[in-house]
Amino acid sequence: MSREAVEGLNSELSGKMPQEILRRTVDLFGAANTAFASSFGAEDQVITDILNREALQVPVFTLDTGRLPQETYDVLDATRKHYGIEVEVLFPESSAVEAMVRLHGPNLFYESVELRRECCRIRKVQPLARKLSTLTAWICGLRREQSVTRTAVAPVEWDSAFGLYKINPLAEVSEAWVRDYLKKHSVPVNALHDRGYPSIGCAPCTRAIKPGEDLRAGRWWWEMPEHKECGLHREQQ
Repeated sequence: MSREAVEGLNSELSGKMPQEILRRTVDLFGAANTAFASSFGAEDQVITDILNREALQVPVFTLDTGRLPQETYDVLDATRKHYGIEVEVLFPESSAVEAMVRLHGPNLFYESVELRRECCRIRKVQPLARKLSTLTAWICGLRREQSVTRTAVAPVEWDSAFGLYKINPLAEVSEAWVRDYLKKHSVPVNALHDRGYPSIGCAPCTRAIKPGEDLRAGRWWWEMPEHKECGLHREQQ
């Protein structure tokens, strides 16, 4: 698919509901060639519910970094049981984690942006890359209003970092829309959301936000906003 084709799809899908974007995704790429990457946050739970309601049969996978909060494991289990689905859990290479911790210690991410990104690379980016190498398209829960690094997110993108199509069905929706959807459909949610955590990652790198703070202010809070990505989502070409 060319850049012009991607632009054409975004023109077609701009302003469309997430359900329509996901149906079009399966029409284009097929459920077997597509997968949904869930971290079990609010946006991802919306997508899981839509996939189930639309009977789209897209596989769901997640990244277990080894440093996740217990609440994330709780909602993973609740989601499996609620929808009766399998969730593929991907893990980092143990030898790479062991070498990193031996060299830099268990809390290297607090020392510099470079070391934090190295931790993310080993625990998240490498296992994700292995999975994405088997796919034509992956679905994500990104929204434009989440942070300064995501204002240009489009419903369909060419992910040049991983070499496949990236689908963002919630790109244009608001936080209020997400909250309303979750409540309306009684979707399982991470208990940390009710404790002031709108964005949830690894436990040592996530905190609750204060009133008026950016939605992702609690992620890597010691860094500048423009640095707050882990390598899973990069600026697209």
